[in-house]
Amino acid sequence: MAEYVVEFGKDGRPADPDGRLDAPAFHRNHQAIWAVLQPFLAGKSGDVVEAGSGTGQHVADFARRSPEITWWPSDFNEQHLKSIAAWRAHAGLANIRPPLRIDLSDPAWCSQMHDGSGPGELLAVFCANVIHIAPWRVAEGLFAGAARYLRADGRLFLYGPFKRDGKHTAPSNAAFDASLRDRDPEWGVRDIADLEKLAAGAGLVLIEIAEMPANNLVLVFARPKAA
Repeated sequence: MAEYVVEFGKDGRPADPDGRLDAPAFHRNHQAIWAVLQPFLAGKSGDVVEAGSGTGQHVADFARRSPEITWWPSDFNEQHLKSIAAWRAHAGLANIRPPLRIDLSDPAWCSQMHDGSGPGELLAVFCANVIHIAPWRVAEGLFAGAARYLRADGRLFLYGPFKRDGKHTAPSNAAFDASLRDRDPEWGVRDIADLEKLAAGAGLVLIEIAEMPANNLVLVFARPKAA
């Protein structure tokens, strides 16, 4: 079954006294996700935005593994922002910036993040389990913003469940998709072909598909190589 939650902290799991929330999916997927991110980030420096950081566990873990990278967590949900701040404090790492509230449906989402003291061109954007529990305009804004803010060699890493050529990759994902659409007709598991079209319109191309646990994938997008 694909992994998702609309709002952490409302799933019956208690928060730590300092406000940290725990996502069970993090413990299942963070090693596999890092195996995709690490080869690209190794030996590089720069700014990476996590778009939709949820509890904040991924950014804390990835920042610990890449001290040369500056990580910028973000979310739109106030409860999540509190948890991200708590995980940042718990980690005590200098390369995690304070969490920022951004609306991904706005293509200028990166400009919402700061008053001039935020990141410049981005080495990468990482986004996990967001676009299937949000209207399509969030995917549109995510890709448009990534294309706007990524540097020439930058990457967009998109984690979650996806359809391939209009078909689900597992029966559990089909059931999951139906449950999402029952909850909100604007939600649903997205098709890779539709995301490729969206990327192309923003000036990005799909360069890698990595298999993940629980019938998830990581899609990696980049700028086209010059002819």
